[in-house]
Amino acid sequence: MASNRIGRINEEIQRELSDQLRRLKDPRVSGTGMVSITRVDTTGDLRYARVYISVLDKSQEKDVLKGLKSASGFLRRELGRTLQLRYTPELQFIADDSIQHGAHILEILRRVEKDDEKQGGDEAQE
Repeated sequence: MASNRIGRINEEIQRELSDQLRRLKDPRVSGTGMVSITRVDTTGDLRYARVYISVLDKSQEKDVLKGLKSASGFLRRELGRTLQLRYTPELQFIADDSIQHGAHILEILRRVEKDDEKQGGDEAQE
């Protein structure tokens, strides 16, 4: 039962932080293009929340993480106002390369599919 509650809180934190990121004025975050929150993992006591961030331009990933770490106090206060939890979790921002990893796997699958089509065409000619 408690894990269901934590899951709902994770979703709500993710939704609220995504909204706040759009309004953040730090140029390290707002000037980088697309920054996405891929998931949030909150501890059972709601003291800490790991926020996994994906950045479209990987060369700016470290700057974005520094900007988010700098703005974490502000983001935490805003989160506390909107969610009204007993404890507002401390935010820990972590780089997430799962989207890049998924794109790499998709590229490999497309290459294999293309190779299979070529082999199928070569066998038909023989």
